[in-house]
Amino acid sequence: MTPLHLIAKIIKILSSEESPNQIAYGFAMGMIIGLTPFWTLHNMIPIILIIILRVNIASSLFGLAIFSGIAYLLDPVFHSLGYYLLVDIQSLHGLWTMLYNFPVVALSRYNNTVVIGSFFTSLILFIPLFFAIKYFVLAYRNTLQAKFQKLKIVKAVKASKLYTIYEKLKGLGE
Repeated sequence: MTPLHLIAKIIKILSSEESPNQIAYGFAMGMIIGLTPFWTLHNMIPIILIIILRVNIASSLFGLAIFSGIAYLLDPVFHSLGYYLLVDIQSLHGLWTMLYNFPVVALSRYNNTVVIGSFFTSLILFIPLFFAIKYFVLAYRNTLQAKFQKLKIVKAVKASKLYTIYEKLKGLGE
């Protein structure tokens, strides 16, 4: 995927008719899935919520893609945080032992330092990221979208016959 193609996808998400909340929730849930190792039990919750709730799936996939790359860079930080949570905080040892005795919870691999560190980080970042993305979507729609539509290249593309055919075909699918 070229950088121009990626920018076009982002603009399409930002310009969609979905609410800023749907886009922001999708991106934030994609962040949870992207930061944590994918094949863990706790990732099923955001995946199910993305499917059931009205969130923007494209923004979820975009958040997943971005934060999957960032997660590899932050694995040493996640390991340190996970080690701190699992080993250094003595008062949590009883909780970890109790959770380990539940068969389903043990499947979540919470006792892996990277898993618990990345999951804890994603939970901490969820609300600030949601509000930051919501603010960004609103700012784009209120200020940048009108300026973007006035660009000569956008006007040229919209004036082309190919775009006219695309618009007609897009209307047939609805």
